[in-house]
Amino acid sequence: MSFIKDFKAFLLKGDIIALATAVVIGAAFNKIIASVVADVIMPIIGLITGGTAFTKKFISLDGVSYDTLEAAREAEAAVITYGNLLDTIINFIIVGFFIFLILRAYEKTKKEKEAPKLVEPKGPSQEELLTQIRDELKKQRNTP
Repeated sequence: MSFIKDFKAFLLKGDIIALATAVVIGAAFNKIIASVVADVIMPIIGLITGGTAFTKKFISLDGVSYDTLEAAREAEAAVITYGNLLDTIINFIIVGFFIFLILRAYEKTKKEKEAPKLVEPKGPSQEELLTQIRDELKKQRNTP
């Protein structure tokens, strides 16, 4: 029962609008990164690896050599499409890098806002001053 209470408190703790906004922006950001990977980075890597589209790289598990991934799939051969895996890993690294940059910038602005403000030393209170004056007057009366 406590688990359900804790879970409910967790769900109701945050700002739902901010969370929904973050999800929408994250989805759009993912599309941008996917385009950068597919349209910019992977063609460059494809040129480096021999001019073939990197996502079409595969290993056939049935021992037969197929010319293309489509031919292997038509033959219903089991294939490992390692190009897709590498594409996804590169995509993940790029997304992680951009999130790192954004969080770093956020932390920097947060530190600037939280910069310690110079606090002027607090002087004695009015009561303390009056006590000091009284003590000085007593000393002056007691000294010949």
